Amino acid sequence: MKKLFAIATLITGTLFMVSCGNDDGATVGTVSISGIPASASIAIDGTLSVEAELTADAGISAFTVSVNEGTATDILPDEAVGETTATITIEGTVSDLGLVVGANTLVFTLTDGDGNSDDFTHVLTVTDFPEVDVFASEDGIGGTDVTWTADNVYVLRGFVFVNDGQTLTIEPGTVIKGQAGQGSGASALIVARGGTINAVGTAALPIVFTSTSDDLSPADIAAGNYASPNLDPDVQGLWGGLIVLGNATISASAAEVQIEGIPTSESRGLYGGSTDTDDSGDIAYVSVRHAGTNIGAGNEINGITFGGVGSGTTVSNVEVVANADDGIEWFGGDVDVSNVLIWNAGDDGLDTDQDWIGTCSDFLIVTPNGSAFELDGPEGAINRGVHTFINGTVYAGSDIDHLVDFDGSTNAQLQNMYFYGWDADYGFILDEDPDEVGDQNFNPIESFGGDGAGTQSAWEYTLASGAGAADAAEIFAGVDNGILTSVNANANTVGGPAASDFAWTFAGSAGALADIGL
Repeated sequence: MKKLFAIATLITGTLFMVSCGNDDGATVGTVSISGIPASASIAIDGTLSVEAELTADAGISAFTVSVNEGTATDILPDEAVGETTATITIEGTVSDLGLVVGANTLVFTLTDGDGNSDDFTHVLTVTDFPEVDVFASEDGIGGTDVTWTADNVYVLRGFVFVNDGQTLTIEPGTVIKGQAGQGSGASALIVARGGTINAVGTAALPIVFTSTSDDLSPADIAAGNYASPNLDPDVQGLWGGLIVLGNATISASAAEVQIEGIPTSESRGLYGGSTDTDDSGDIAYVSVRHAGTNIGAGNEINGITFGGVGSGTTVSNVEVVANADDGIEWFGGDVDVSNVLIWNAGDDGLDTDQDWIGTCSDFLIVTPNGSAFELDGPEGAINRGVHTFINGTVYAGSDIDHLVDFDGSTNAQLQNMYFYGWDADYGFILDEDPDEVGDQNFNPIESFGGDGAGTQSAWEYTLASGAGAADAAEIFAGVDNGILTSVNANANTVGGPAASDFAWTFAGSAGALADIGL
């Protein structure tokens, strides 16, 4: 009783904001509660804040809450009594509300002047994971060797750098959240040249980078629940992303340049050099979600950015979900990446620039909003060879731009590829933009092969239902027919991994891969 009395005192005192109004046109008899989610989670040191919309045509008489089947306590402010509508913000700390670690059941009941009532049950999970704020600082992460552990949730407050000489280790199952914001208020984790990140999760305990709006906790991960409990998988641009910078060769205007997304005034944003075996650390079983915030003039941050990252760096088993810009983008360097899943990219799935010559193998690109591949060649005189994509599957979806966008100087090769999942009307467009002078042709495979030395081989595809040879000719116009094979849906003999390899991801946990036949 003491805890419930404390709730009532806090709510009717200072923790409720109320706006009320009469609705003379409402149907008599309506009693409803809306706006409260069915479930949410809160850290043990966090604060609950939820807005309830109350409607009672016969006038609001009482609004009560019971916690974990305890005594119901009226939490209706005096000024809302008798009103037909009220908006109430419910706030309180874990101790204020009498909550326990784990799942708590809160039953809200609204009663009108005629005795009619409506109940709503909210399950609030309290996690024993305090939030640790990590602020932007000239000191980077604040020490030579720093470890982030799975018994905390780490919140990035601005551009947080791993400085030259520093090593950040992130334990399996750890959750890192970026605060909301754009421009100078954006948040991101940036590994500067000479810095090291060792973020090595496991298939059972992946490391997740997400937004502060995401209720995901380390307890969810430990229980094998890898999908967000409250954010849809197409919610983009809530924070920045993960950026790794190194000392390997790039083909740019200078040996070192500033990475996109970081202000030019920040010298730690430089990348490039001459050490192609440079080692920026190890990344494995890492999921980056809801990132890509706008930092100005339409410039968004990629989910994961590699700038001049050397071959000494190891990267495998990575997922990028709902990034507002590209899923992964390479700017030069030599780093290889394997076992990749890109889901709901706001722009391109995989993007290459500045003479990256590594290999990306065993990957899935699912429903990008831009092109599946944006492949740019070297800039300037440097051309060290080709970069390779091998063993990949593209599920196009309804909003894809190009399947593959080679530019004129692309030095890329795509091998063992499977393409499917586009709409029936997808294909060649004679004049994509009639407002511009001349025909603006759209080809799903743009500038096939570029003019680099890459070898394209073993492409399989499945047409939309009812499509035929003419449709295939439009979609794959300009592609060497010798590399193309038509197959039935998901009967491919080449392509990316099975869905079981990505059971640890948001997409796998949410059933999105099973939905497309993987």
